[in-house]
Amino acid sequence: MCKTLTVKDIAKMIDHSLLRPTLADSEFREGIELAGKYKCATVCVAPYDVARAVDMLSGSEVLISTVIDFPHGSNLTESKVFQVERAVEKGARELDMVLAISRLVSKDYGYVEDDIRAVVEAAHSLGAVLKVIFENCYLNPELIVEACRICEKTGADYAKTSTGYGPGGARLEDVRLMRKSLSAKVAVKAAGGIRTLDELLAYRAAGAKMIGTRATAPILDEAEKREAEGNLKEME
Repeated sequence: MCKTLTVKDIAKMIDHSLLRPTLADSEFREGIELAGKYKCATVCVAPYDVARAVDMLSGSEVLISTVIDFPHGSNLTESKVFQVERAVEKGARELDMVLAISRLVSKDYGYVEDDIRAVVEAAHSLGAVLKVIFENCYLNPELIVEACRICEKTGADYAKTSTGYGPGGARLEDVRLMRKSLSAKVAVKAAGGIRTLDELLAYRAAGAKMIGTRATAPILDEAEKREAEGNLKEME
């Protein structure tokens, strides 16, 4: 029998994304208000927007997240650590870092591991959650599994499918592979192209604990409708 869900269950899966590079100030403010209205788990903003997002959501249960070395992961490790320190100083509580994609596809696993470990340690020392973005559209299954192994070994809190700005986004088969390749200590986050409640539920069934999306309002409006009808349930 399928488990009955609540709108709160769905909202607490959502990281509302405000990362579009052409985002106007009015759109930013509307997005922050939307995240507060729908009581999302987090709202993900660009590093230079962290402080004002914290101020605008003061007293809210919505946490502020931001990105580290987004979207390519090609900066020096010490630069990534610096970004972590400044982001947390400004009030970010969750951080989504892009791993060193070119090093991973080159199978320089030692570099990738050292890079992630340094960022994880910096985040955890400051009390922040660290998510590692793989950008799976560039990876084969072997590399996805290896990235999961590295996340496990370095103590990352989440493995994440995509930035949402590469040539491909989340895929259910990738989430299933990631969940299978990780212990319960490391959660999975899916992002990129998830726009409907049914898609969110499918990723939840595949093993995702969180999703990143800009389609928060239509997803949660549909969730409210189904909850009122007694029809908001897990997918099998």
